[in-house]
Amino acid sequence: MDTPGSLLALLLQAPGGALPDASNARALELVPHSLIAQVVLAILAVFSIASWAIILYKLVAFRRAEKQTEQFLDVFRRSNKFSEVQAVCRSLGESPLVGLFQAGYAELTAQLKQAAPVEASLGPSNPRTAPGRPTLKSLTAVDRALMRASNVEINKLERRVPFLATTASITPFIGLFGTVWGIMSAFQGIGQTGSTNLGVVAPGIAEALIATAAGLAAAIPAVLFYNYYAQRVKLSASEMDDFSMEFLNIAERNFT
Repeated sequence: MDTPGSLLALLLQAPGGALPDASNARALELVPHSLIAQVVLAILAVFSIASWAIILYKLVAFRRAEKQTEQFLDVFRRSNKFSEVQAVCRSLGESPLVGLFQAGYAELTAQLKQAAPVEASLGPSNPRTAPGRPTLKSLTAVDRALMRASNVEINKLERRVPFLATTASITPFIGLFGTVWGIMSAFQGIGQTGSTNLGVVAPGIAEALIATAAGLAAAIPAVLFYNYYAQRVKLSASEMDDFSMEFLNIAERNFT
């Protein structure tokens, strides 16, 4: 007669053991046998994989942008010349404020180059300017340049994020379609067998509900991170507005 210890030893010596085989069998039972259900699950898997790829990519991108924005603002507020800030922009290109600064700086440079010959002809007699002090022709043009750059940077931040909203809105309906189709197939099987026994009905209904579960599994993370990234874009837009006003104030004090 085998003792409990010998039975346990035989179980441990068995390759793979009985428990993994049983769990694998239960896992295989969850896979729908209907072609339509398998297509639905494949579509949901594609949406889920793509949305998770976007989630991870944007998470890294927003963190990098936030870190570089802090570094850029530190350099911007410590520097006495715009040319010094321009020199570090290349290493902090992930920050949306860098795009704003470069657009404003380019507009300032263009206007000051055009205004230099005029100032030389006016000379010290011009009541609005001191000798050799460059002046802007239009501060409104600088504001427009900053606004255009802000729109470009917001579009960059929002890139690929709408796909999360699409995933969140469409995958539950795709899963529901798979469930409805599976229930229809289950009822057709009941009609063919003529049996309403729970053992006959339950497997088909359970198989049909897998599509709904898969749809919700794809939609819930997508809607969660879509709202999170939408808030991050909103905060970044507010930071860009504040920076634009700060840039304009500096330009107005020094070049008008």
